[in-house]
Amino acid sequence: MKSNRHMENVSRIVVKIGTSSLMHGNGKLNLQAIDQLSYTLTGLVNEGKQVILVSSGAIGAGMGQLGLTERPEQIQQQQALASIGQSELMTVYQQRFAAYGQRISQVLLTHDILDYPQSRQYVHNTIEQLLNWGVIPVVNENDTVAVNELDHRVTFSDNDQLSAIVAVRSHADLLIMLSDIDGFYTSNPHKDPHAKLIKELHQVTADSLKRAGGAGTVFGTGGMATKLTAAADILKHNQMMVLANGTNPSIIFNIMNGEEVGTLFISKENSEESNDDRVVK
Repeated sequence: MKSNRHMENVSRIVVKIGTSSLMHGNGKLNLQAIDQLSYTLTGLVNEGKQVILVSSGAIGAGMGQLGLTERPEQIQQQQALASIGQSELMTVYQQRFAAYGQRISQVLLTHDILDYPQSRQYVHNTIEQLLNWGVIPVVNENDTVAVNELDHRVTFSDNDQLSAIVAVRSHADLLIMLSDIDGFYTSNPHKDPHAKLIKELHQVTADSLKRAGGAGTVFGTGGMATKLTAAADILKHNQMMVLANGTNPSIIFNIMNGEEVGTLFISKENSEESNDDRVVK
């Protein structure tokens, strides 16, 4: 497909994958998707790219381990599930990335770590060193300890926000957000058969946020509104973001080849197009 998207100069990429892409509806890990993700990200590193993976799924994986079908409301139960699920998630990641000869590391963050200049610098230094070594940092919120108390901000609220913060702090060229939807639509495609995919968006407006729906699955917390909020932060810092369907994570190759998949969020100054919204015909 002919495209005006140019990714040749993209060298540092943050990839965020949601719980819905990592898990089956029955609560079990989607091993095929994780394998494809590991293969694809290893391929990018082999091409000389620097890659950071922001991975959801800890609480969902913990629910699957215990056979729970509903996300518990009690904080201590959610944190205990995250502790169980994070271990399983990293074990599977380690196995699959190792199969392709790629080294990974685990980086668990809370909001206060990035709020304080000294600890933020330590995190930055660590991630920079990992990238220089060709290691893929696997970043997630430290759900086991992240609880907001009074004015002490600890949680990110969701990994969409976390991925945008990581992309901004690491000066990434591109944030690729993989979800359970093909991109941002003119309306909810699950309810409106006439909804059209917006291929390119230059700003996140109040109208855009109004069109966004709620969270997608019982295992995850993010929804379209959180993705648009993340995109707004990316655009504010003059970076790019692509929102695409993560059912097959190898779609990342299509994105890096400049194909018009998903929705590209890019400032008008950086775009070769003149229209604010370009809709698939």
